[in-house]
Amino acid sequence: MKSFLFTVLGLFSSLLLNAQITRIDPPNWWVGMQNNELQLLIHGDGIASYKVRVEGTDVRFKGVHKADSPNYLFVDLEIGATAPSVFQLLFENDATRFSASYELKSRSFSASAYSGFNRSDAIYLITPDRFVNATPENDSFDTLRETDVDRSHDYKRHGGDINGIIRALDYIDSLGFTAIWPGPMLINDMNEQSYHGYAITDHYQVDPRFGTLDEYKLLARKMRDRDMKLIMDQINNHCGSMHWWMNDLPFSDWINGQSAFQRDNSITYANHRRTALQDLYASKRDYDEMTNGWFVETMPDLNHRNAFLARYIIQNSIWWIETLGLSGIRQDTQPYNDPDFMSSWAAAILKEYPNFSIVGEEWSYNPLRIAYWQQGAINRDGYNSNMNSVFDFPLQGALSASLTESEGWDSGLIKWYEALSNDFIYPDPMSLVLMADNHDMDRLFTQVKEDPQLHAMALALLAVSPRIPQVYYGTEILMQNTAKPHDHGLIRTDFPGGWPEDSIDAFTGEGLTEAQAQTQELTRRLFTYRRNSDVLTSGKTVHYAPKDATYVLSRYKEDQSVSLFINKGINESQLALSDYQELGLTPGLEVRDVINGRIIELSETLSIPSRSFLLIEYRRHEH
Repeated sequence: MKSFLFTVLGLFSSLLLNAQITRIDPPNWWVGMQNNELQLLIHGDGIASYKVRVEGTDVRFKGVHKADSPNYLFVDLEIGATAPSVFQLLFENDATRFSASYELKSRSFSASAYSGFNRSDAIYLITPDRFVNATPENDSFDTLRETDVDRSHDYKRHGGDINGIIRALDYIDSLGFTAIWPGPMLINDMNEQSYHGYAITDHYQVDPRFGTLDEYKLLARKMRDRDMKLIMDQINNHCGSMHWWMNDLPFSDWINGQSAFQRDNSITYANHRRTALQDLYASKRDYDEMTNGWFVETMPDLNHRNAFLARYIIQNSIWWIETLGLSGIRQDTQPYNDPDFMSSWAAAILKEYPNFSIVGEEWSYNPLRIAYWQQGAINRDGYNSNMNSVFDFPLQGALSASLTESEGWDSGLIKWYEALSNDFIYPDPMSLVLMADNHDMDRLFTQVKEDPQLHAMALALLAVSPRIPQVYYGTEILMQNTAKPHDHGLIRTDFPGGWPEDSIDAFTGEGLTEAQAQTQELTRRLFTYRRNSDVLTSGKTVHYAPKDATYVLSRYKEDQSVSLFINKGINESQLALSDYQELGLTPGLEVRDVINGRIIELSETLSIPSRSFLLIEYRRHEH
């Protein structure tokens, strides 16, 4: 054995010239996984000319696959229960032999310990670059393509980072949120506009402008200590055009449209006609353009029908779940991916982590399209996504319309009422994620035409609805993008107080307007109440068709009830209790106003002031 090691050392200079291994992905794995098979991607100059052996107890070498490029090998292994913490990969050809160590770790948690987000949670969405800059020294690196840091420019880096999220945990927790979804924080080494994180250039590297892997782990650990859940934003559909493999793609079909792209740089773009995936009459052209077309020029579309790429993406997701102890994945651009791959991807995750949660982004206002992607849907084509959650864009669209439209037979609050009434088509409507806004759409305050009262009603509906609510950072202080509707750079505005030079500090309240401070406090009261309310997190639902600009939504569990009364009208609303007998409301009953804590003794009518809401809790009286 010693002679072999000396030979290895003596031949290492030859290795540098002939077969330098630039990377092995995944960089490590674990003993005791449900699926004990592992496929390593090995990249190095001329590595395909080498034979591969494995040295290590209870690590079985199952085979090796060459790619189209001579600089790749894909090695199949079986990891036994008694495999060592480190084993050796031995490489040999006619001229050279060398070894590479590979680490196998012990698992930090059992599979059952990975508890996904669920209906008891409320999610706080953050664009990391625009939230808090706790570590200014990592704002820019000369080794990366984009070095500009300019807070005055909506599409350049501003400096927010992982330590900034850690610093803000007290604040987020105090608002009542139990889960955090940061935008992607893996490296985007692109020429420009890389702050958003959706153009990954290395699937195993944290962007140093956000921090380090250790800091990412620290964030996850500190959240677990608070019983908070970390959701990772992942992108299976595409990568960044500067991804490390783009100059040396493993196979001729690693990305969609690869031959045309490499021949003359011609690109077929996605037609964004997501309906083609379920359309009985869709042309093959429309279907192919939807699933195989590039999202944009700087984001090559990955070909999931390549079995090696599919395995790479699946293992990458599992690696991050295991490394960070994640509670969920938010999957970007869900319907743009190959549907069969996405089903197997999610199934592989659930095999390892049965209690895990995945929420897919299908930006459609048609509830039929949303229902199709939820696990358990009875689809005509038999498709099962294996994803327990989807974003509820239909209800989000109805939220804005219901509050801003004039009341009519088919306008105003009826939009919300009818959207919620579509819940019969969903396998599990309470597991859908409902947002008022997010990083891709106008801020809620802009949507409601900068009306604080309508904004308050929207927050109340979000908190009380039978959904998993998601709030975008800054919504709690009326952040807006009214000057530039639909402009992503402005939508993703810096959170005030996240930089030392900020004159306004939303964390302390310094400099906030009265309306901002009131909205922040309202958010805190609504979501801290929701966090502690079994009725709102697991209760049943009943609502009433809107009448005279008034809408009633009630949740109940056993004899406990929480009822929301919304009055959009310009006049005070006098509601006869006799119209709401099934809610258990009777004259003389004492109810508690959830927002201000006052006790109200009911009479024959319930008064709801104009352009406001009333949220009450009480013990039901059955009739």
